[in-house]
Amino acid sequence: MKIYKAYAKVNIFLKITGKRENYHEIISRFMRVDTLYDELSFAPKTKDGFEIIGDFSCATEQNTIYKAYKALLDATSSESLEKLMRSYAIKVDKNIPTFAGLGGGSSNGATYLKMCNEVLHLGLSNNELAKIGSRVGADVAFFVYGYGSANVSGVGEIVEEFKEELLEFEIYTPKVEISTPKVYQSYRENFYDPIDGFKAYELKNKSSLEILQSMSIDEANDLFKPAMQEYKELKEHYRAGFHFSGSGSSFFRATHFASEVFRNAI
Repeated sequence: MKIYKAYAKVNIFLKITGKRENYHEIISRFMRVDTLYDELSFAPKTKDGFEIIGDFSCATEQNTIYKAYKALLDATSSESLEKLMRSYAIKVDKNIPTFAGLGGGSSNGATYLKMCNEVLHLGLSNNELAKIGSRVGADVAFFVYGYGSANVSGVGEIVEEFKEELLEFEIYTPKVEISTPKVYQSYRENFYDPIDGFKAYELKNKSSLEILQSMSIDEANDLFKPAMQEYKELKEHYRAGFHFSGSGSSFFRATHFASEVFRNAI
């Protein structure tokens, strides 16, 4: 069976631009992490019903892959999709930590949509798959497009490729399970200070390298302070020079340009 890679991402920056009903609108730079990915494949079933084989703590109905299946079925009414999932399970070899701000669930959901589109010859474009994916999770659209780097805005549904060299990262994820809704709620109640359009435009046009070199962890990510407030144990894990991905709990820093930074400082 063919194996499909579901890559992780980091948020180079994440800034709030406003509110839309119960959601926060953002501007963020997503960058794919080529060295960290889950592996998905179709596998023989071991039980009846929709089956996901893998190390997951949530119920199947709460899994992003299952939600992607339901959204795809709703959008296409495909009998071949129903037949496929009656015949096969989805096997997931997990490498991306959960509750980590690295997009593992969203990447799994997007990869599942692309797998089904390919094997069933559904003929859906990336734009169509991204629209379906946006009903599943805020970050799914980014992973559908497969860009290495992109500016993501709105509530995650607007994805604009940003052409730049991909960076290599050192990532570590403390064993702190963070609730993204809880962090956003804390931001809204205690830290709400959306950036204006001029600042958003400026950030959208800066390279990821420039941003990481010029912005501190809390300047780059509006969710860092609320996450630290709600999960005080994070303070024990913060290291100087690292940035914060999404709502956490992962910290990261770029590694392969460290010597360049050193040369420029001499």
